[in-house]
Amino acid sequence: MRTLSYQEARRVYDRIGSAQDSQAFYEDQATDDLIGHGDFGTAQSVFELGCGTGRFAAKLLEHELPPGASYRGVDLSPTMVALAEKRLSPFPGRARVDLSDGKPPTSEPAGAYDRWVSNYVLDLLSDDDIRAALAEAHRMLRAGGLLCLASLSTGAGPGSRAVARVWSWVHRLQPKIVGGCRPLALASYLPEDRWRLRHHAKPAPFCVPSEVVVAERR
Repeated sequence: MRTLSYQEARRVYDRIGSAQDSQAFYEDQATDDLIGHGDFGTAQSVFELGCGTGRFAAKLLEHELPPGASYRGVDLSPTMVALAEKRLSPFPGRARVDLSDGKPPTSEPAGAYDRWVSNYVLDLLSDDDIRAALAEAHRMLRAGGLLCLASLSTGAGPGSRAVARVWSWVHRLQPKIVGGCRPLALASYLPEDRWRLRHHAKPAPFCVPSEVVVAERR
């Protein structure tokens, strides 16, 4: 299955800009579930792959993370980085956002984080890049750290499965129409010898299928 190149994805998300937040109508149920099971109240260092406009990070910093906890996010879109930096400006010294090249974060230090987050980003990547990103997550997390993921899903009921099939069909025809994202079987990318699944859900508000995974690094 063809996915967008890094440069294609950058152009798409530079164009979308702040309109990305309009997807809150289906994303928020999944990301709120992720927060509810990610034990962020005990986290000291959080990394997010694909921070977007910084909306999720702001929620963590304002309501969930302890006062001394730090957040680091990366995104391949200069527009998204600028929006996230503006949104996170009330948290100086705690939040840092950087532009990435879209590739798995191999330059990040090992064992430096206790939460590794990615929301609606892995579904944009090729299968090889998904596996490579999750390998980096395992390397970057401390022992016992939590992987916290949300993505589009293949669905869990007749309505959401029908939406997933149509979404996948559109993605095959022209991935840019759906922002390069496609439904995934997210949990299938987590080998049991590396991850212990702690929470798995498939919310589907308005029949838009998502998948939420929280897994502990073994």
